[in-house]
Amino acid sequence: MAEQRVSRWYFGGLASSGAACCTHPLDLLKVHLQTQQEVKMRMTGMAMHVIRTDGFLALYNGLSASLCRQMTYSLTRFGIYETAKKHLSQGSQGPPPFYQKVLLGAAGGEPGSGALGSGSPRVDKPLTQHFFGHRFSCYSHALDGMYRVLREEGVKKLFSGASVASSRGALVTIGQLSCYDQAKQLVLATGLLSDNIFAHFLSSFIAGISATFLCQPLDVLKTRLMNSHGEYRGVVHCATETAKLGPLAFYKGFVPAAVRLVPHTVLTFVFLEQLRKHFGIKVTT
Repeated sequence: MAEQRVSRWYFGGLASSGAACCTHPLDLLKVHLQTQQEVKMRMTGMAMHVIRTDGFLALYNGLSASLCRQMTYSLTRFGIYETAKKHLSQGSQGPPPFYQKVLLGAAGGEPGSGALGSGSPRVDKPLTQHFFGHRFSCYSHALDGMYRVLREEGVKKLFSGASVASSRGALVTIGQLSCYDQAKQLVLATGLLSDNIFAHFLSSFIAGISATFLCQPLDVLKTRLMNSHGEYRGVVHCATETAKLGPLAFYKGFVPAAVRLVPHTVLTFVFLEQLRKHFGIKVTT
């Protein structure tokens, strides 16, 4: 009988938070690029603009919002996914099939995407305004933004647009967790790599690309709704208006999104695998 370690339910939140600390500047720049009214600057140009205007530390504006997001949204979806996968694997001869992993990803991502998670446009707006630093100075930090929306507009407004956030959460969880597990399974099955950091890197890179491709259309819609001033009557109307610009409009900012999401996914799973290896629960197989 062999002994191995499995992840604890909260490892995903810790790993995602660690990754967010490394990739937060890329997330901030992605928001800047997506909220441009016209395409004036690319990633490098935007980074230099932020540093020249507000200093290097401005790249970390809104880190509290990012950590709040990871310790709610990511902790929940990883916890649900890993717990359910462990339950399905009990008594079976191998890992669950891919379609079950997809269903688990959707089940874990959707409930994790509430107002404190991946964020409805109503909540993401104060968080994003906090990203921009003094340009939007009405909120002092992430919790202040959520408290102000709750106090001034009520609980219902706090969850406005949550359907888009829930759908996006399900898709990005499928892209990251389900595709990572499947990619890792296929990589190890080749026999070319053992269960080491190189296999984790390759599998998580594939998962990051998959997650970006799946969630980018909804990410674009969420950003448009978040920055709208009443011109959209809802998600369907926003999607219809975006479609008039052509199918590629749904993938506006794909490269900046991938530049942010792929490294975040890679770091998350590298950290997660290290946490599992050194602090996971010992089981015998």
